[in-house]
Amino acid sequence: MADIIPFRKPNKEQKSQGKTLCAHDFHKWLVVTDSDFDSKKGRLVTRYRCARCKREKNKAL
Repeated sequence: MADIIPFRKPNKEQKSQGKTLCAHDFHKWLVVTDSDFDSKKGRLVTRYRCARCKREKNKAL
């Protein structure tokens, strides 16, 4: 006998895999609470981290 493979409809997570908001630059930026200090420019630097894909960006104040 042949092996029977069950067929299921893909759920929402499987359908949207690879088509996330972050792939189209719609990140969900959250402030990282660690305070960084830029010693060359002498000012604080705010770090942001995306809640979905964990990408980081910096912004000097």
